[in-house]
Amino acid sequence: MDSLLHDVRNPLNALSINLEVLSEKLKAETGEVPPSQAKNIKAMRDQIQRVDGILRQFSDFIVLRSSAPGDAALSEVAKRSLEVLAHESRRRRLKLQTAIEPDIRVRLQDTSELSFFLVQALLRAFGRSEMGTEVGVCVRVEGPCAVLEVTDAGGGAPEQAPDVVAALGLRCAQLGVEFQIRAGICRFLFTRA
Repeated sequence: MDSLLHDVRNPLNALSINLEVLSEKLKAETGEVPPSQAKNIKAMRDQIQRVDGILRQFSDFIVLRSSAPGDAALSEVAKRSLEVLAHESRRRRLKLQTAIEPDIRVRLQDTSELSFFLVQALLRAFGRSEMGTEVGVCVRVEGPCAVLEVTDAGGGAPEQAPDVVAALGLRCAQLGVEFQIRAGICRFLFTRA
């Protein structure tokens, strides 16, 4: 995945460089890009930066890199997960209800796994939800634990990807994270940092 993202960003960087060269050539004798073309140059520059930002966000969030044990910002990762999957929730016309307490940190044996847990829980909820229904995301403190809870309106519907649920359960067990799943609730209990 890292190699693919690197290969995609190379032509994007070339476009950016060539756009700057073109901009310099358009300045000609006046020292400024003609107003009729300045708007187009700015729009292209903005879109190149937007695509680069999206690729960077995707890379930082989706590409799992082995990480050391430590603390991870559950509240922030939950917010970023929702941003990364925003298009998917809009496409399905889901109503997102969030209750994310700020500054909740958790301790994990591999901090890079946190985004994996969030993405999988959200995709499970999105897949189980009918258009126009509600998906809830809650991050809160419960005693010595930090809780991530994703709820959906799928009720007792069968699991669409039971292998993913099994993989989540296995990985949580390996990392010492309590994992509970039933009907429309997917719940993780982490050790607070």
